[in-house]
Amino acid sequence: MIPAVLYAVPAFLLLIVMEVLSFRFLPDDEERGYEARDTATSLSMGLGSQIIGVPWKLFTAVAFAGLYVISPFRLDPGDWWVWVLLFFADDFAYYWFHRLHHEVRVLWAGHVVHHSSQFFNLSTALRQSWTPMTALPFWLGLALLGMPPWMIFLQQSISLAYQFFLHTERINKLPRPVEWFFNTPSHHRVHHGSNDPYLDRNYGGILIIWDRLFRSFEPEGEKVRYGLTSNITTFNPLKVATHEYAAIWADFRSAPTWRARAGYVFGRPGWRPAA
Repeated sequence: MIPAVLYAVPAFLLLIVMEVLSFRFLPDDEERGYEARDTATSLSMGLGSQIIGVPWKLFTAVAFAGLYVISPFRLDPGDWWVWVLLFFADDFAYYWFHRLHHEVRVLWAGHVVHHSSQFFNLSTALRQSWTPMTALPFWLGLALLGMPPWMIFLQQSISLAYQFFLHTERINKLPRPVEWFFNTPSHHRVHHGSNDPYLDRNYGGILIIWDRLFRSFEPEGEKVRYGLTSNITTFNPLKVATHEYAAIWADFRSAPTWRARAGYVFGRPGWRPAA
C-alpha cells in the first residue's frame, strides 16, 4: 500500500523551489527563509520517514482491517454524512495524537524531530519522525466505528497535505472567519515557536476549533522564535531522529528510583524529580 500523500511529493518539492525563489526575489528582513544545511536535513528526514512509513502502513492496514471486520457497524462511503463524520473524527484524533506527543516525553522523542529546525518554511513540513508507530492507537477507534480503512488512509493523507501549506512565513493572517475555524500559517507559526507563550499551543490539524475548545489556543503576537527551548547543534539526520531517545536513556540510567525512571519516560518533556 502506497500512502496517497506520496503522490503529492513532486508538487511539494516544486512549491519549495518556488518559495526559495520568492525569498530570493522578494526578501523580507523579518523572515528567515532557507538555509542549505537545514533544508537538506529536512528533506533527508522526509525521505527517511517515507522509507520507514511505507512498510509500516501495511501493518497499520492490517490493524484497521481487523478492527473493521469485528466492528458491529458499517458506514457506507456512498452516504455524504459519513465523509463529514470522517473529516471531524480524523481531525479530532489528530488533535489528541499531536497534543499527547507534546505532553508525554517518550512520544515527544519522535515528534521533536519536526520542531528541531530553527527555520520555518515549506521544507520544515517534510522534517518528519522516523518512528511513526506511536500514531496508530489514535486512529483505531475510527475503524471500530465502521470506517473502511481506505477512507481513513485517504483522510489522513488529505490532512497531511493541508498541513504542508501551513509551514510558511510568506502568508500573513487570513480573513478572520478562516482564522477562527481553520488552522492557518499564523496559528502554526505559534505552534513551532519556542517563546514561552507559544509552548505547547495550537495542536490542530485542519481545524483550530479543538484548540479553542480544549484551551490550547494561542494567537500569534510577538515575533516567533523557531526551534526548541534547547536547540540541537547538528544537521546529521540520524542524530536529529534519535537525540531525544538518547537523552531519555541517559536520564533513565542515572535515575535513582523506578518512580524517577518512569517520570523520565512518561512524564512531560523537561520533567525532573522533586529535589
